[in-house]
Amino acid sequence: VLLLVALIGALIWTVLDRKSISYERLYYGLRVLARYRLAIAVIAYGFIKLYPLQSPYPSLSHLNTLYGNFSAWKLFSLSLGIVPGYESFLGGVEIAAGLLLLFRKTASFGAVVLVFFTGNVFMSNLAYEGGEAAYSFFLVTLALLVLSYDLNRIVQLLVRQQPTLPAVFVPLFPGKRWRQARLIVKSLFIFFFVALYGFKVYAVYKKGGYHYPSKPGLAKLQGFYTVSRFSLKGQDRPYALTDSLRWQNLVFEKWATLSIGVFSQQASPVTGTEEIEPDDEKRSYQSEGSSGRKYYHYTADTVRQVLHLQGAGILRYSIRDSLVILQNDSIYAELKKTDKKYLLKEAKIGGRRKPLKL
Repeated sequence: VLLLVALIGALIWTVLDRKSISYERLYYGLRVLARYRLAIAVIAYGFIKLYPLQSPYPSLSHLNTLYGNFSAWKLFSLSLGIVPGYESFLGGVEIAAGLLLLFRKTASFGAVVLVFFTGNVFMSNLAYEGGEAAYSFFLVTLALLVLSYDLNRIVQLLVRQQPTLPAVFVPLFPGKRWRQARLIVKSLFIFFFVALYGFKVYAVYKKGGYHYPSKPGLAKLQGFYTVSRFSLKGQDRPYALTDSLRWQNLVFEKWATLSIGVFSQQASPVTGTEEIEPDDEKRSYQSEGSSGRKYYHYTADTVRQVLHLQGAGILRYSIRDSLVILQNDSIYAELKKTDKKYLLKEAKIGGRRKPLKL
């Protein structure tokens, strides 16, 4: 639809303004808008990668979810999350390229980097079924627009290895006030979209990010549990891998969330976009794009030993020797805490080239 509107507009413009042979000032203005719009996008994404927020480290529940129960896009996100150093490097590349776009003399260098960088983002969205394919392709087109200004000169110099003339159009700002206004606007842009935004992202990073809830859970219950006994409405249900009603295991996260392992073949949907929710209860990164676990936010009454599960009633809890008992009017579950070792963490301790014992 937008392409059709643009073509109609171009046709009308061509008919009404047949005498003009070039629009250097207008083209310059369009290129400025494209440069700064692209810079805003990549600098914003760059900071949430520089401080590894976009793809967080897998939670304990994720480490206890079967590989096949994740969607392709969730696997991509978790795979990036386990290497925060690489994620920070990607963010640094985006920020550097975005800063190059803010200056005429370096804009084409930044555009060259971003054609390949955002092109890779576009292809990964297609390959991993992400939700930002259209937006990432929009950024690719902006980068191509910025690059097109110097593309002929780049090909002439680097490919044909022939003498090349520099860009001859230089924008003129009449009067000292216009030049000062330009510097003020540019300085404000850098302050708000680079310095202030970067500081705000760092503050979110120091608070623990925006994917997982921030409210702490019950520290004494945190961990992974196997369900040694489970009763539903007074009837014992022995362990069975394909029993969709029986709990297989349970995880208490360090934040106020618990997840229950159950048999399920239906994955939850993935937004694929950056959803930043201020409320813990609306943060769904844990559950989206995966199956085999049910997630619940809870508030704990430590005096009465009651867990209030969001949208699922209450569970009374008690600790007896090495067991944790969870029950209500229809459910009774005995949980045994298991001190599991995870390959991802053990490899960091001894190194990936050394023998591992799990």
